[in-house]
Amino acid sequence: MKLGLFFLVLGYLLSQFYRAFLAVLTGFLQTDIGVSAEDLALSSGLWFLAFAAMQIPVGWALDRFGPRRTAAVLLGLGGTSGALTFAAAETALHVHIAMILLGIGCAPVLMASYYIFARTYSPAVFATLAGAVIGIGSLGNILGALPLAWAAESFGWRASITVIGLITALTSVLLWRLIVDPPRVEAPDGSRGSLIDILRIPALWLIVPLLIVNYAPAAGLRGLWAGPYAIDVFGADARTVGQITLLMAIAMILGNFAYGPLDRIFGTRKGVVLVGNLAGTACLAALWLVPQPGLWTAALLLAGVGFFGASFPLLMAHGRSFFPPHLLGRGVTLLNLFSIGGVGLIQMMSGPVHRMTPALPPEAPYQTLFLFFLVLLLIGCVIYAFARDRTD
Repeated sequence: MKLGLFFLVLGYLLSQFYRAFLAVLTGFLQTDIGVSAEDLALSSGLWFLAFAAMQIPVGWALDRFGPRRTAAVLLGLGGTSGALTFAAAETALHVHIAMILLGIGCAPVLMASYYIFARTYSPAVFATLAGAVIGIGSLGNILGALPLAWAAESFGWRASITVIGLITALTSVLLWRLIVDPPRVEAPDGSRGSLIDILRIPALWLIVPLLIVNYAPAAGLRGLWAGPYAIDVFGADARTVGQITLLMAIAMILGNFAYGPLDRIFGTRKGVVLVGNLAGTACLAALWLVPQPGLWTAALLLAGVGFFGASFPLLMAHGRSFFPPHLLGRGVTLLNLFSIGGVGLIQMMSGPVHRMTPALPPEAPYQTLFLFFLVLLLIGCVIYAFARDRTD
C-alpha cells in the first residue's frame, strides 16, 4: 500500500506539472505556433473543466471499482495521449485538445489517494495526510517552473513534454501493479447511496463557495498570468519567469504543509481556513493597489497568494467530516469538482477580464485581474464565515 501511495503521489506531481506548465511555455508557444495569451487562458481553463467534469464518474468508479483501476486507466490513457498531443501541437486547437485529455487523465489521482486515506487512516489525520500529498505532489509546480524553462531552452519544448508523457505512461503501469484497494463499505440499509444524499447535507453549502474560489487566484496566477505579468510589466525573460514561478511554487508547497496540522493545533478548521484566505486577499489587495511595486516585491506578493491559497486540504477535511463512510468516494470527488470546476471557469473568465482593460499602461490589465481575483475570494470568505465548524 505504501509503495502504491508513493506512485499516486508521483501521479499527482505530474498532475500539478500539467496544470501549471503553460506559464513557462508561453513565449515558446507564441513564437512557434502563434497562440495568444487568451488562447492559453482558454487552454488552461479547459484542463480544469475537463478535470472537474470527470469528478462525478471518478467518484462513482472509486466506490464501485476502487482506486487501482480508476487511477491507472485514466492516467495511462488520458495523461499519456494528452502529453503526446501537446508535444505535436501546431495550432491553438491542438493545445486545447491536449489540455482536455490531460485534465481527464489527471482527474482521479489525488482523489484516489484521499479515498485510501479516508478508508485506511484515522479521520483526525486526514487533513495532515491530504496536505502532505499536495505538498509533495506540488513539486510538479517546481518542475514546471525553472527546470522546464531550462529544458525547453536546452532541448526544445516538444522533446521536453514528450519525455514527461513517457514518464506518465510508466507511472500508470506502476499504479496498476502496486495499488491495493481498501475494502468496500456498504450503507447500513445495503444501498449504494447517491450524489443526492450528499447534496442533502446542509452544512456543505456554506463550505462550497469558498472551495470554488479559494484555489483560483493561486492557480490562475501561477499557471497562467505570472509569466505574462512579469514579461509585460517588468520586461522579464524566460529564465526570470521561471524563477518567479519557482518561488510561487515553493510557497504553495510550504502552504500545504503548513495548513495540514493546524486544525489539531488550534482546535478549529474553519478559523484556520478563514484567517489564511483573508491573508491571501491582503496580498491580492496589495498587488491591485500597487501593481508595479518592483519585480521581486511583486514576486513575493504572488508567493503570498500561493502560500495562503493552499487551504484546499483543510477545506476538504472540513467537508469530508460530514460524509457517511459509504459515500466517501463520491463526496470527496464532488468537493473536488466544485474546487477544480471553479478554477476552470474563473481561469476562462480571466482572459476576457484581462482583455477588457486597455493595454496601456502595461500594468493596467493585470491590476484588473488582481481586483477580479480579490473580489471573488472575499465573497467566498464572507459566506464561509457562517459555516458550521467541525473537527475529528
